[in-house]
Amino acid sequence: MRLVSFQIPTAYRDVPRLGALLSSPEAVVDLQVAYLALLAHEGADAVESTRMTQAKLPPTMGHFIASGSLEAAVEALEFAQENFESFQGPGERPGAFGLGDVDIVAPLIPNSLRDFIAFEDHAKAGAARRNEELASVWYERPIYYKGNHRSIVGPGEELARPAFTEELDFELEVACIVGKQGRDLDEASAGESIFGFTIMNDWSARDIQRTEMAARLGPAKSKDFATSLGPCIVTADEVGPHPSLAMTARVNGEVVCEANLGNAYWTFPKLIAFVSSDEDVWPTDLYGSGTPFGGCLLDRGGPYLSPGDVVELEVEKIGTLRNTVS
Repeated sequence: MRLVSFQIPTAYRDVPRLGALLSSPEAVVDLQVAYLALLAHEGADAVESTRMTQAKLPPTMGHFIASGSLEAAVEALEFAQENFESFQGPGERPGAFGLGDVDIVAPLIPNSLRDFIAFEDHAKAGAARRNEELASVWYERPIYYKGNHRSIVGPGEELARPAFTEELDFELEVACIVGKQGRDLDEASAGESIFGFTIMNDWSARDIQRTEMAARLGPAKSKDFATSLGPCIVTADEVGPHPSLAMTARVNGEVVCEANLGNAYWTFPKLIAFVSSDEDVWPTDLYGSGTPFGGCLLDRGGPYLSPGDVVELEVEKIGTLRNTVS
């Protein structure tokens, strides 16, 4: 299932809602409306239908992930597909929209954001730029930094180039989203805790990053200004706990990197298991894979991004995350 957060115009404001993508026909299904229609079709009264829907399919992505009600979403989507031409919610409320009639926004605001260096080739390239060998600790434990989980940019949104950098960069990544609370998880249990995957662009100010990390801490301001997520979340039941997915990065239409998530040295279950040692992990915690070699302009020696540049990150089965630098 490919889940999205989407907005439709209302009399008051745009309200992000929980949706799922259909491929035939191409549409966004409002899962809450679809579930209400399903329950009505099965004969449930309006009060009971509303109560069950609020419990199982809350309208926002974060609350839905925390509810653990994926089965209800599957049932709602199947009903919508089978009855696409006729199903409606209460008061003839529409339950499906054409892709051009809604705005797909960032799939969620995560509870926390950790970004790892899971690809050995990128880690080795970084060490080589410093005239060093890759430290042995990299193979002993996964290394990550904690990012700003509130500075989230959605698909199609412009990325405001920070005034403090001359070396704006992107990073091609996949991120996993934790679906349930856990602590001291083994690798198998950690894999079972994964809700799904989305594309992540770890925007980076490379000149500021070098300055910060020279003091043996960070990155901080060099990363915290923005992270892009989207366009959807592919659920783990579709692809497994660490799928082999083709990854492609393009700048202004030119392919600059082709890689595969399956080649990461550190898998997502290993990352989650490591973090969960004597520490709770929570629903909507987000873990970035880090970029494979070539998935950023730093690995290519520049040139870096300028206003007007369009960055497209495409990942098999998820889609394309596109942002323009403003």
